[in-house]
Amino acid sequence: MNLPDKFEVLIITLSDRAHRGEYEDLSGPKIREKIEEFFSSAGWSCNIKLTLIPDDSVILRDLLIGSGNIYNIILTTGGTGIGPRDITVETVIPLLTKEIPGIMEFIRIKYGTEKPNALLSRGVAGITGKSLIYTLPGSLRAVEEYMTEIVKTLKHTIYMQYGVDKHGNA
Repeated sequence: MNLPDKFEVLIITLSDRAHRGEYEDLSGPKIREKIEEFFSSAGWSCNIKLTLIPDDSVILRDLLIGSGNIYNIILTTGGTGIGPRDITVETVIPLLTKEIPGIMEFIRIKYGTEKPNALLSRGVAGITGKSLIYTLPGSLRAVEEYMTEIVKTLKHTIYMQYGVDKHGNA
């Protein structure tokens, strides 16, 4: 299987307040910046779409079901905590055909060692349809931390996703 000529990336921000216009979404644009840097350094081309929705599981589920075979990578920001409106994880998990728990566990442990509140994030990663999906917290600092770690494995993850053998025969 070959890699796409141009990767399609969807970034979804879940935030009731940003959706109502009470404040500007900063997390989605930060993810876009990190993804653009990754694709540029990898020498790959991508289209990135940002969307902002309220914390609503029906809207998120419908968006993901409609996007799982269109986008190669989907990243969400927001809704991974334990608050009453944090619905991202519960919405995403049933849609996963494969879960990739290691990356999110590593991030929680790495950053939770110094900042125990980081251990409260419930973010998940996996595959839905043909899409890699990562669910990140909504804070700008957490997005920076998560993306720093995700991009370290993203190239290999993409190769694995598309069955490209980069291990060599040595």
